[in-house]
Amino acid sequence: MKNMYRSLLTLTSVLLGILLIAGCGNSEKASSENYELNDITFPLEEEVTLKFMTESSPMAPEDPNDKLILQRLEEETGVHIEWKNYTGESFAEKRNLAVASGELPDAIMNAGYSDYELLDLANDEAIIPVEDLIDQYMPNLQAVLEQAPEYRAMMTAPDGHIYAFPWIEELGAGKESIHSLDATGWINVEWLDELGLDMPSTTEELKEALVAFKENDMAGDGQTIPMSFIINHGGEDLSFLFSPFGEGDNWDHTVVSNDDEVIFTTAQEGYREGINYLHELYELDLMDVEAFEQDWNSYLAKGKEERYGLYFTWDKANITGQNDKYQLLPPLEGPDGRKHVARSNGMGFDRARMVITSANENLELTAKWIDQLYDPHQSVQNNWGTYGDEEKQNIFEYDESENMLRHLSLEGTAPVELREETSVGGPLAILDGYYGDVTTMPDDAAWRLEILHEELVPYMNNDNIYPKVFMTLEELDDLSTIEADLFPYVERKKAEWISNGNVDEEWEEYLTELDRLGYQEWLEIKQTAYDRNAEE
Repeated sequence: MKNMYRSLLTLTSVLLGILLIAGCGNSEKASSENYELNDITFPLEEEVTLKFMTESSPMAPEDPNDKLILQRLEEETGVHIEWKNYTGESFAEKRNLAVASGELPDAIMNAGYSDYELLDLANDEAIIPVEDLIDQYMPNLQAVLEQAPEYRAMMTAPDGHIYAFPWIEELGAGKESIHSLDATGWINVEWLDELGLDMPSTTEELKEALVAFKENDMAGDGQTIPMSFIINHGGEDLSFLFSPFGEGDNWDHTVVSNDDEVIFTTAQEGYREGINYLHELYELDLMDVEAFEQDWNSYLAKGKEERYGLYFTWDKANITGQNDKYQLLPPLEGPDGRKHVARSNGMGFDRARMVITSANENLELTAKWIDQLYDPHQSVQNNWGTYGDEEKQNIFEYDESENMLRHLSLEGTAPVELREETSVGGPLAILDGYYGDVTTMPDDAAWRLEILHEELVPYMNNDNIYPKVFMTLEELDDLSTIEADLFPYVERKKAEWISNGNVDEEWEEYLTELDRLGYQEWLEIKQTAYDRNAEE
């Protein structure tokens, strides 16, 4: 079956390559005319147009040029961008169609390519290597890479080329990074106070608190939901509750021990113990009946009605608001007396935020335009939003005397909503050194870092995370083949066991099935890549 899958992949790649050669080899297919501009400085004397494809939020304007950030950038550069903008699943479809047909834009922003897709496109010459463009035309990005040289290594493919421009957002470092944990729990402390209960410190105390929420119907009229989550949904998953039982769990089911051993979390004995605990909560009718199938909107609506005793998300402001009613659930002591927090493997780095296609005949112009996105003040706005907008809410005010962008109070607006409506994303870089110099730290981020530092970091017992390793195409091919069956199976069994039980009875059969699905090979690939990365 695996060989058949690979054969299909190879055939697909060959057919795609034929289409690409037909499309990209014809100069009439080039997206924009060749303006024959050299030694470019901005603003240009005469306006020119480049054609880009991008993805943006449904909350944002349909035409990205309606955003003030991009209007200012056009004025500063003299480059008009003709956008093809898509949202949701339609973007990936249109992006792939453009590549397969050869009807390529000059560049693709917010590209969303996986490492496998990036290398495959490079092999097919649909996108071009950009390391020479960086060295010749991109002083802003060069400055970032001089300050933080580790990012050049992360950008560089195994063949030595750089094929995409990254998004970099630093907020803290190491265990103190804001990306160290995403699925945190928020518990209703007003309900605890009304019931005379202390903040739970053990798994048993949490169970008792949830039972009390239910029995006393704290929301009234039978509306109380002791605990809610969205199963297998990143920050909204209940993975935080696995940490008291061994290595814990995270969104990609991968942690690294202090002996540099890569561990698949869902094959550990502690994971089985965690499942048993969660099934006990389910049997006590403490879980939201919709938690195994609800979407974000449903989750949000119930949260705004303050029906939850405990729920999970990265930032409570997006669910129940930035108030004191809900507070962070601290790390819980498990049956063996140990407190532990499993770290996420997240970091503020996306390797493929923008690519230049082989249809582009204005490489210096495009590279210098993209380099403007790495200007520190520009990056800050691209990431969060802007200032001085007379029609929309601003996230910043500009302090001209200090040449600094200062975050404004959001006045109750959810950070994610304002960001999606007004920011542009794309390639950018925000280094830790920018805070206090280029911009202030957002209040919600500063608050989050303080919580991490005081409540969670002391219990992050693992020193390492699985880094952003740039694997070979063969490694990625093998991993994607395995994960296509392995991860859905693991996540399906998780949901089944929490609701139906029987994890102990089925555990050995489960481990056998993991092996059949390629778990051991997956582990070997991940460990080999981790070791290679550590040696570089």
